[in-house]
Amino acid sequence: MKAFLTKVRAFSREEDGVALTEYLILLGLLIGGAITAVTTAGTNLSAAWTSWGTWWTTNLTP
Repeated sequence: MKAFLTKVRAFSREEDGVALTEYLILLGLLIGGAITAVTTAGTNLSAAWTSWGTWWTTNLTP
């Protein structure tokens, strides 16, 4: 257990570990933003497509 705590303390003192953590948090935020943007755009596109299809069938169908 003592060896494990020593390794954890050494890791916390290194700046590489901190930088990696920051990059992983940033990557998570970017991926979350991309998923949100694609989901929102998909929902809006679906609504527009449905509206256009309804207009097409009601106004141009003989």
